[in-house]
Amino acid sequence: MSKRDPFRPVDAEARAVARNLIDHATFAALAVIEQGHPSVSRIAFATDPDGAPLSLISDLSSHTTALEAQPDCALLVGEPSDRGDPLTHPRLTLHATACFIPRDSAAHPALRAHYLAQRPKAKLYIDFADFRLVRFDVRLALLNGGFGRAYKLTAEDLNATP
Repeated sequence: MSKRDPFRPVDAEARAVARNLIDHATFAALAVIEQGHPSVSRIAFATDPDGAPLSLISDLSSHTTALEAQPDCALLVGEPSDRGDPLTHPRLTLHATACFIPRDSAAHPALRAHYLAQRPKAKLYIDFADFRLVRFDVRLALLNGGFGRAYKLTAEDLNATP
């Protein structure tokens, strides 16, 4: 007996749900490999001007050290509402590579301003020496749109305009 593929063909609705989850997330669960073991932590979440995931993380956090050693990671966005079964609410796993943005890079000032436009409270600590911007370059996304609605999306699917 052959195993059935659980993923539906990607369509405009799946792309729109995934993009909406990314565009409206304020935090994400970040999964890294830390000293050979999986580890998950919560991070602030925003997007860069192109819509790629962006965060501000501290060098004091163990997930930062883990990302420096192994930049491959995953992010989970999407929160259930106050009603209904949490498993029926959409969520999106992003398989990505973390790219730290050096403070002295040409891109840093614009990304800093863009991040603060989305997360103004970060103005209190964005310039602390231990904080750095990190962009996540997405390779693959797994959308669970609720029971029986699973999709495997490419980075291009996430950038597609409807």
